[in-house]
Amino acid sequence: MSPKQTIREAFVEASSFLTTCGVTEPQRSAQLLLEHVLQMEGAAYYMALPEPFPEERRAPWERVVTRRGAGEPLQYITGEQEFYGIPFEVTPAVLIPRPETELLVEAVLMQAKRLWPAGGAPSGGASDDGVQRPLECADIGTGSGAIAVTLALHAPRWHVCASDISADALQVAARNAAANGAEVAFLEGNLLEPFAGGWLDILVSNPPYIPAADIPGLQQEVRDHEPRTALDGGTDGLAPYRIMMEQLPLLQAPPRLIGFELGQGQAQDVAELLRGAGHWDEIIIVPDLAGIERHVLGVSSVPR
Repeated sequence: MSPKQTIREAFVEASSFLTTCGVTEPQRSAQLLLEHVLQMEGAAYYMALPEPFPEERRAPWERVVTRRGAGEPLQYITGEQEFYGIPFEVTPAVLIPRPETELLVEAVLMQAKRLWPAGGAPSGGASDDGVQRPLECADIGTGSGAIAVTLALHAPRWHVCASDISADALQVAARNAAANGAEVAFLEGNLLEPFAGGWLDILVSNPPYIPAADIPGLQQEVRDHEPRTALDGGTDGLAPYRIMMEQLPLLQAPPRLIGFELGQGQAQDVAELLRGAGHWDEIIIVPDLAGIERHVLGVSSVPR
């Protein structure tokens, strides 16, 4: 970094450097890193552009630009990613929440409202005594907790639990729940195992779905920085979905609503897994904003 620069000049220099490093959206990265280092955003940031770059911020600025130039994801550098309008802490222990996952949350909320218009279910599981109980919802492989926390905040009458095989990820998720005032219970374990013997009305999951052989060809910032356990879905990317179908007998009954996120080209295979299980009379495939089939839901019209 050149001495005695303005903030605007530091932005231009960083943008040029990140471009030569092959960073995607170098100008956006430079601006967000500047806002992070200077602790300002919006109008305050733009008004400060002509001002001299503060000398005490020079070393932190150079460090974060160097890290971004080396391919480290922006979100791990700033430690934050917004999801569904909610700020989430992210660390290398968790997958960075993606915008397409917001569509899974919306689909689950919409189908739940259709199945349970009153917002609850009959007390006592399958029995209907007229007393409403909270819906039991589980987020499997929660990572940062983005899905679980968002569901808990938008459906406060639900009882939301979340599981992950990674203790480090669960710590991040628990901090996100606390920071956003969400009531979520966290359990450590592999997929449905932590819920053995329990009752679930809703099961939602964004599990690892990248075929193992495809991981070396991923973007550098994903391949080299995001946790492999959150990426590797086995030989064909479908292993977690198969295992969850096999684990359904661990529950008292299959959930009436199940929602999965998945990789490109996997929708029909996952839909067939749900059909083969035989528990849901409606299978819904939800495309993302680009029209790519990225989510599959199983819906049972029959109360349990």
